[in-house]
Amino acid sequence: MKNSPRAVRWTVYALVACLFAVACGFLSHWQFSRNAERATDLALIENNYDADPVPLADLIGDDGRFDAGDEWRPVEVTGEYVASAQTFVRNRPHGGTNAYEVLVPIRTDDGRVFVVDRGWIPPGESAEAPDIVPAVPSGEVTVVARLRPTEQLPSSGRSAPDGQLPTLHVPSVAEIAGDDTLSTVYGSLVSEDPAAADTPHALEDPAEDPGPFLSYAVQWILFAVMGFVFIGYMIRTEIRASAEDDDDPDDIDDVDAMGSSEGSAHLPRPKRPRRRRDRDAEEEDALLDAQ
Repeated sequence: MKNSPRAVRWTVYALVACLFAVACGFLSHWQFSRNAERATDLALIENNYDADPVPLADLIGDDGRFDAGDEWRPVEVTGEYVASAQTFVRNRPHGGTNAYEVLVPIRTDDGRVFVVDRGWIPPGESAEAPDIVPAVPSGEVTVVARLRPTEQLPSSGRSAPDGQLPTLHVPSVAEIAGDDTLSTVYGSLVSEDPAAADTPHALEDPAEDPGPFLSYAVQWILFAVMGFVFIGYMIRTEIRASAEDDDDPDDIDDVDAMGSSEGSAHLPRPKRPRRRRDRDAEEEDALLDAQ
C-alpha cells in the first residue's frame, strides 16, 4: 500500500512523457515534410530558371492550364502592352520597404492577354500610391518572362484602393484586361525588346537557402528523447530520496522513543550494526588486563 501512490505518480509521469513524444513526433514529421517541399522547389528553380525561352503557346495551351512543373520557365511573348489595365500590387517587400509591383497585361499576336510583372517601384510620400511609374514601351514589344502561378486573395478579406491589389491575384487583373486574359499564371519580367527608357526595379532572384526545416525536425526528435530522460531522472531522484529516508537513524530513535513511552515492549527493535574494534586496540586491552 505504501508504494501505490508512488506507482500512480510514476505512471502519470510516463504518460506525460509519451504524450509529449507524440506531439514532438507530429511536429518533426511536419518539418520533414516542409524540408522535402523546399527541396522540390529548389530543384525546380535549378532546372527551369536559366532554361532557354520558349514561345508561351508551347507551355500554356488554349485551355489556359498551367503545369506546376513549368514554374520559373522563361517564355517569349510578342505583342502590345495594355497600358490602360496597369495595376499595382501593394505591400511587397523590396528594397527594405513596402514597395509596389507593377502588373501590365500584354496582348499577344494570337489574341490572348498575358499579365507581366515588370518589377517594383518604391512607395510615394503619401504611402497610398507610388509617385513615379515608368511608362511601358509603346507599339510591338517582345517580352521574355518567367512563368509564375497566381496568388490567392487574402482570407482575411483585406482589400486595396482602386487600381491596386492586396496580393498578386491574376484573375483580378483579368477582370480589367478582358476575357481573353490568362488567369492562372503570370510572367516575371526578364527583358523587353525594345527596352523602355525607364523601367521598374528588377525583381530579386529566388532564394536558394534550403531553410531551417531539417534542423528543426531533428530538434523535435531530441526534445522527445529529453522528455523521457527527464522523467527517468525524476523517478530515480524519488527512489534515491526514499532510500535515504529509510536509512535515516533519526527514524530509529523515534521508534525507540515511542516504544518506551507507550510501553510497547513487544515491538522488535531494529538491530544496530556492530562496530568492529581495531585489532591493535584489543591487543592493548589484553596486555593491560594481564598486568
